[in-house]
Amino acid sequence: MMQYKAVIFDMDGVLVDSEIFWKMAEKEVFSALGVKVTEALALKTQKMTTSQVTKFWYDYHPWQDVSFEEVENRVISHVIELIESECCQISGIEDVMGKLKLEGYKIGIATNSPRRIIPTVLQKLNVSELVDVVSAAECVTEGKPNPAIYLKTAAELDLMPFQCLAIEDSYSGMKAAKGAGMAVVAFTNGNTELTFDIADYHLTDFNCFNMSSFL
Repeated sequence: MMQYKAVIFDMDGVLVDSEIFWKMAEKEVFSALGVKVTEALALKTQKMTTSQVTKFWYDYHPWQDVSFEEVENRVISHVIELIESECCQISGIEDVMGKLKLEGYKIGIATNSPRRIIPTVLQKLNVSELVDVVSAAECVTEGKPNPAIYLKTAAELDLMPFQCLAIEDSYSGMKAAKGAGMAVVAFTNGNTELTFDIADYHLTDFNCFNMSSFL
């Protein structure tokens, strides 16, 4: 019987329902720079890192006089403001993380989002003291679906990948965790369009979460 020693969570769509915030920030910031942000093109940026998104829109419609770094910071700042002001916690996640910690599991975060946003999310959930390791976009040269971020998170937890259970809500995230050698829980949260054929388990609601289901 497999005995996991850590649970590693994706952030956007798993800890907080923030993906709509990224879309809002993306449209507002890049439209202000003269870019025509269409729904069709925005779909292509959905799982990119913020730096990749910035490059994507610059290549599509170059702007002048504003650095990539400044544009990225505008997007991130807007998302932070929305997370702080809106109710976006995924139901049951605080209780799950608290229970995992009491049961002796290590907790990691592995996200394609920039590091600057993570403290805001953890404070929103009131779980800052429960998380052992945080890995963000800046930690690796390639984001998900590359497995690098999961390999790094496991190493910082001082564990082998097979000792970690990853919880993801996207196919690219699941592919990254599987590529690192981890078992994966596909968190659907009502998303009937999520393809989770590569996942080892699937979970519809954190209020039904029990580690014994994954052992």
